[in-house]
Amino acid sequence: MKMKNLAAVAVAATLGAAPVMADLVIPDLSYRTGPYAAGGTPFSDGYQDYFNMLNARDGGIGGEAVRVLECETGYNTEKGVECYEATKGEGALIYQPLSTGITYQLIPKATADGIPIHTMGYGRTSAANGEVFNWTFNYPANYWDAASVMVNYLLDENEGSLEGKNIALLFHNSAYGKEPIRTLETLAEKHGFTFTQLAVDHPGQEQKSQWLRIRRERPDYILMWGWGVMNQVAIQEAVNIGYPMDQFIGNWWSGAEHDVTPAGAGADGYLSLNMNRIGDLPVFEDIKTLVHDAGNTAGDGSNFGNVLYTRGMYAAMLGAEAIAKAQEIHGVADVTAAMVRDGMEALDITDARMEELGMAGVGPAFSVSCQDHGGSGLGIVQQWNASEGKFVALTDYIAPDDSVTLPLIMEDSAAFAAENNIEPGCL
Repeated sequence: MKMKNLAAVAVAATLGAAPVMADLVIPDLSYRTGPYAAGGTPFSDGYQDYFNMLNARDGGIGGEAVRVLECETGYNTEKGVECYEATKGEGALIYQPLSTGITYQLIPKATADGIPIHTMGYGRTSAANGEVFNWTFNYPANYWDAASVMVNYLLDENEGSLEGKNIALLFHNSAYGKEPIRTLETLAEKHGFTFTQLAVDHPGQEQKSQWLRIRRERPDYILMWGWGVMNQVAIQEAVNIGYPMDQFIGNWWSGAEHDVTPAGAGADGYLSLNMNRIGDLPVFEDIKTLVHDAGNTAGDGSNFGNVLYTRGMYAAMLGAEAIAKAQEIHGVADVTAAMVRDGMEALDITDARMEELGMAGVGPAFSVSCQDHGGSGLGIVQQWNASEGKFVALTDYIAPDDSVTLPLIMEDSAAFAAENNIEPGCL
């Protein structure tokens, strides 16, 4: 159910669910409109379809049905906060903001309200320190992991040395796009490469000056922190100036099918990270049979199985597993948000469990603890094959350089704790 009238969210969602009063409430702060809709829509489709599948196949989670409350944010921070305020009173168990800007605003609000936030691979990176950010989780990886994985991949491609190389960061000029800068500055100092920053203003359609500079300076590699239309424009501009696609690497929010298809064959060879694998997962059969064929899809079905649909489904699986863990820990099926926080902090995603769920290898195995809300930090590098119309994994999971990322996380989280009078510790 797509909600445009924020004030009506709670009432409309309740009325819509009247035939079956569900107890496990999961808000979906979606964006199916605006310049970022191409990314927000498939993620939301996968997120909702997985919960709908659990309702149809298993009666929900632990015998309790799931009620998804969708609220349209347009990727707008103010609207995202309004959606949070409009839905939290419905008994919300987990928020997945899918926006770094919204996440920054929700961290203090959700902490005060006692509702956990899951920002998988985005948001405030230092929230990986669970002793400071008790209610925020960013597993299985964060932006500083992503930056380090990119550099480690380039080190492998250059016989272990990036000395003298020029690496440019083309980034969305927002909290999201600025997240990796400090890490890349530290990595540049460590590995001896020149680091160039190229900001692109919202929404990202105007990039002529940045690509004129790229054509003039010809950096050895371009890393991209883009989202929505920015990605499509950047890839087309790279094609226009003949920049080598195998030297152009997007992060995991710059590596979906809709980012590359507008550039046609010219995008062949483009690289990006991914925090999850894509492919013919057995779970898709259950979703197709029990949700799509039953006419209960969140969207029009066109995104089924693509990169961001799979990631949305993966996020929902992690949420469902956290709820199940909370039910196990507390011995009740109708869990509260505080109980779900406990489940998130005790989460242990094994290869065996992913296989049981029909998602073998969809992501790396990882566990969560009070100290570590960030997960494994692993990422793969994938490459666009234009002739086949799909991304193909080039690597296995690559680990970040924890000797760089962990001190930065501890430093930043300590500063946040001092600014907000937080005494670090476990709940």
